Amino acid sequence: MTVESMAARSTTARPVNGGSAGAVPAGAGPAAGPRPAVSRVPAGDGQAPSELLRSVFRRHAAGVAVITAGHQGRPYGFTATSLTSVSAEPALVSFGISEHSSCWPAVARAEYVGVHILGEHQADLAATFARSGADRFAPPTAWREGPGGVPLLDDVVAWLVCRPVARVPAGDHRLVVAEVTAGDPAGDGRPLLYHQGRYSGLRDADPRG
Repeated sequence: MTVESMAARSTTARPVNGGSAGAVPAGAGPAAGPRPAVSRVPAGDGQAPSELLRSVFRRHAAGVAVITAGHQGRPYGFTATSLTSVSAEPALVSFGISEHSSCWPAVARAEYVGVHILGEHQADLAATFARSGADRFAPPTAWREGPGGVPLLDDVVAWLVCRPVARVPAGDHRLVVAEVTAGDPAGDGRPLLYHQGRYSGLRDADPRG
Protein backbone atom coordinates (compact mmCIF):
# COMPACT_ATOMS: atom_id res chain seq x y z
CA MET A 1 0.00 0.00 0.00
CA THR A 2 1.33 3.40 -0.85
CA VAL A 3 1.22 6.20 1.67
CA GLU A 4 0.04 8.42 -1.19
CA SER A 5 -3.13 6.37 -1.54
CA MET A 6 -3.81 5.39 2.09
CA ALA A 7 -5.86 8.47 2.96
CA ALA A 8 -8.28 8.02 0.09
CA ARG A 9 -7.98 4.39 -0.89
CA SER A 10 -6.86 1.07 0.49
CA THR A 11 -6.18 -2.37 -0.90
CA THR A 12 -9.48 -4.24 -0.98
CA ALA A 13 -9.79 -6.93 1.69
CA ARG A 14 -12.23 -9.79 1.34
CA PRO A 15 -14.45 -10.44 4.37
CA VAL A 16 -13.47 -13.54 6.30
CA ASN A 17 -15.86 -16.42 5.70
CA GLY A 18 -16.49 -19.40 7.90
CA GLY A 19 -15.56 -22.78 6.45
CA SER A 20 -17.95 -25.49 5.37
CA ALA A 21 -18.13 -28.89 6.99
CA GLY A 22 -15.15 -31.11 6.37
CA ALA A 23 -15.11 -34.12 4.06
CA VAL A 24 -16.64 -37.38 5.34
CA PRO A 25 -13.96 -40.03 5.99
CA ALA A 26 -14.08 -43.04 3.68
CA GLY A 27 -16.51 -45.72 4.94
CA ALA A 28 -17.99 -43.47 7.61
CA GLY A 29 -21.29 -43.00 5.80
CA PRO A 30 -23.16 -39.74 5.39
CA ALA A 31 -22.52 -36.99 7.87
CA ALA A 32 -25.17 -36.60 10.54
CA GLY A 33 -27.33 -33.51 10.28
CA PRO A 34 -27.26 -30.68 7.76
CA ARG A 35 -24.11 -28.83 6.81
CA PRO A 36 -23.66 -25.65 8.84
CA ALA A 37 -24.43 -22.46 6.95
CA VAL A 38 -21.48 -20.39 5.80
CA SER A 39 -21.46 -17.29 7.99
CA ARG A 40 -19.94 -13.88 7.39
CA VAL A 41 -17.84 -12.45 10.21
CA PRO A 42 -19.11 -8.93 10.98
CA ALA A 43 -16.68 -6.10 10.25
CA GLY A 44 -17.13 -4.60 13.72
CA ASP A 45 -18.82 -1.41 14.96
CA GLY A 46 -20.76 -1.22 11.71
CA GLN A 47 -17.64 -0.30 9.71
CA ALA A 48 -17.34 -1.21 6.06
CA PRO A 49 -14.48 -3.67 5.47
CA SER A 50 -12.39 -1.04 3.67
CA GLU A 51 -12.69 1.39 6.60
CA LEU A 52 -11.99 -1.43 9.06
CA LEU A 53 -8.82 -2.25 7.13
CA ARG A 54 -7.66 1.37 7.30
CA SER A 55 -8.48 1.58 11.01
CA VAL A 56 -6.57 -1.59 11.85
CA PHE A 57 -3.51 -0.69 9.79
CA ARG A 58 -3.27 2.71 11.46
CA ARG A 59 -2.27 0.65 14.49
CA HIS A 60 0.39 -1.23 12.52
CA ALA A 61 3.86 0.32 12.58
CA ALA A 62 5.46 -0.19 9.18
CA GLY A 63 8.85 0.57 7.72
CA VAL A 64 8.96 3.30 5.10
CA ALA A 65 10.40 2.77 1.63
CA VAL A 66 10.55 4.80 -1.55
CA ILE A 67 10.14 2.91 -4.83
CA THR A 68 11.63 4.52 -7.94
CA ALA A 69 11.60 3.81 -11.66
CA GLY A 70 12.69 5.54 -14.85
CA HIS A 71 10.22 6.00 -17.70
CA GLN A 72 10.62 7.92 -20.98
CA GLY A 73 13.70 9.69 -19.66
CA ARG A 74 12.04 10.87 -16.43
CA PRO A 75 12.42 9.64 -12.84
CA TYR A 76 9.33 8.52 -10.93
CA GLY A 77 8.94 7.50 -7.31
CA PHE A 78 6.46 7.03 -4.48
CA THR A 79 6.44 6.32 -0.75
CA ALA A 80 5.33 2.81 0.23
CA THR A 81 4.75 1.00 3.51
CA SER A 82 3.89 -2.32 1.86
CA LEU A 83 7.44 -3.53 1.13
CA THR A 84 7.86 -7.21 2.03
CA SER A 85 10.63 -9.76 1.76
CA VAL A 86 9.06 -12.68 -0.13
CA SER A 87 11.79 -15.25 -0.77
CA ALA A 88 15.51 -15.80 -0.19
CA GLU A 89 16.03 -18.30 -3.05
CA PRO A 90 15.45 -16.61 -5.40
CA ALA A 91 15.76 -13.24 -3.67
CA LEU A 92 12.32 -11.64 -4.11
CA VAL A 93 10.55 -8.64 -2.63
CA SER A 94 7.04 -7.30 -3.15
CA PHE A 95 5.23 -3.99 -2.80
CA GLY A 96 1.79 -2.63 -3.61
CA ILE A 97 0.95 0.30 -5.87
CA SER A 98 -2.42 1.80 -6.71
CA GLU A 99 -3.47 1.57 -10.33
CA HIS A 100 -4.54 5.21 -9.93
CA SER A 101 -1.04 6.32 -8.90
CA SER A 102 0.80 8.69 -11.20
CA CYS A 103 3.77 6.29 -10.89
CA TRP A 104 1.92 3.17 -12.03
CA PRO A 105 2.57 3.66 -15.79
CA ALA A 106 6.32 3.86 -15.04
CA VAL A 107 6.31 0.84 -12.72
CA ALA A 108 4.13 -1.10 -15.15
CA ARG A 109 6.77 -0.76 -17.89
CA ALA A 110 10.00 -0.59 -15.87
CA GLU A 111 12.69 -3.20 -16.49
CA TYR A 112 14.16 -2.35 -13.08
CA VAL A 113 12.94 -0.53 -9.97
CA GLY A 114 14.78 0.97 -7.03
CA VAL A 115 13.81 0.11 -3.44
CA HIS A 116 15.05 2.51 -0.75
CA ILE A 117 14.79 2.00 3.02
CA LEU A 118 14.47 5.46 4.55
CA GLY A 119 16.11 6.56 7.80
CA GLU A 120 14.68 8.45 10.76
CA HIS A 121 16.21 11.63 9.35
CA GLN A 122 14.20 11.35 6.11
CA ALA A 123 10.62 12.03 7.20
CA ASP A 124 10.53 15.09 4.93
CA LEU A 125 11.69 12.98 2.00
CA ALA A 126 8.98 10.40 2.71
CA ALA A 127 6.38 13.17 2.81
CA THR A 128 7.64 14.59 -0.49
CA PHE A 129 7.32 11.25 -2.27
CA ALA A 130 3.84 10.75 -0.79
CA ARG A 131 2.56 14.19 -1.86
CA SER A 132 0.39 14.23 -4.95
CA GLY A 133 1.56 16.70 -7.59
CA ALA A 134 4.96 17.33 -5.97
CA ASP A 135 8.15 17.56 -8.05
CA ARG A 136 9.63 14.72 -6.06
CA PHE A 137 13.11 14.71 -7.63
CA ALA A 138 13.67 18.47 -7.50
CA PRO A 139 16.05 19.92 -4.87
CA PRO A 140 16.48 19.28 -2.01
CA THR A 141 16.02 15.63 -3.11
CA ALA A 142 19.49 14.25 -3.85
CA TRP A 143 19.67 11.36 -6.30
CA ARG A 144 21.74 9.79 -9.05
CA GLU A 145 21.28 7.25 -11.81
CA GLY A 146 22.03 3.73 -10.64
CA PRO A 147 22.25 0.26 -12.20
CA GLY A 148 19.75 -0.30 -14.98
CA GLY A 149 19.07 3.43 -15.16
CA VAL A 150 17.15 3.33 -11.87
CA PRO A 151 16.96 6.63 -9.92
CA LEU A 152 18.83 6.05 -6.64
CA LEU A 153 18.23 8.32 -3.64
CA ASP A 154 21.19 9.48 -1.56
CA ASP A 155 21.71 9.02 2.18
CA VAL A 156 19.24 6.15 2.67
CA VAL A 157 19.68 3.32 5.19
CA ALA A 158 19.81 0.70 2.41
CA TRP A 159 18.80 0.27 -1.22
CA LEU A 160 18.10 -2.44 -3.77
CA VAL A 161 17.72 -2.57 -7.52
CA CYS A 162 15.17 -5.20 -8.51
CA ARG A 163 13.73 -6.64 -11.71
CA PRO A 164 9.91 -6.98 -11.67
CA VAL A 165 8.87 -10.54 -12.43
CA ALA A 166 5.12 -10.25 -11.74
CA ARG A 167 2.51 -7.51 -11.47
CA VAL A 168 -0.51 -9.18 -9.92
CA PRO A 169 -3.95 -7.48 -9.84
CA ALA A 170 -5.13 -7.09 -6.23
CA GLY A 171 -8.29 -5.01 -5.85
CA ASP A 172 -7.53 -1.44 -6.88
CA HIS A 173 -3.79 -2.09 -6.50
CA ARG A 174 -1.14 -4.17 -8.19
CA LEU A 175 1.17 -6.39 -6.16
CA VAL A 176 4.59 -6.14 -7.77
CA VAL A 177 7.00 -9.02 -7.17
CA ALA A 178 10.61 -8.20 -8.06
CA GLU A 179 13.91 -10.08 -8.03
CA VAL A 180 16.94 -8.47 -6.35
CA THR A 181 19.84 -7.79 -8.71
CA ALA A 182 22.01 -5.24 -6.82
CA GLY A 183 22.04 -3.20 -3.64
CA ASP A 184 23.83 -1.77 -0.64
CA PRO A 185 22.81 -2.50 2.99
CA ALA A 186 25.51 -0.34 4.60
CA GLY A 187 23.87 3.08 5.00
CA ASP A 188 23.97 4.87 8.35
CA GLY A 189 21.08 5.45 10.72
CA ARG A 190 17.98 3.71 11.95
CA PRO A 191 14.82 3.10 9.91
CA LEU A 192 11.88 5.46 9.59
CA LEU A 193 8.46 4.14 10.67
CA TYR A 194 4.89 5.04 9.70
CA HIS A 195 2.27 4.73 12.45
CA GLN A 196 -1.12 6.37 13.12
CA GLY A 197 -0.69 8.53 10.03
CA ARG A 198 2.68 9.93 11.16
CA TYR A 199 6.34 9.29 10.50
CA SER A 200 8.43 8.44 13.54
CA GLY A 201 11.60 6.64 14.60
CA LEU A 202 12.36 3.61 16.69
CA ARG A 203 12.32 4.04 20.43
CA ASP A 204 14.50 1.92 22.65
CA ALA A 205 12.46 -0.30 24.94
CA ASP A 206 12.36 0.69 28.60
CA PRO A 207 14.44 -1.98 30.40
CA ARG A 208 12.02 -1.72 33.32
CA GLY A 209 9.21 -2.92 31.04
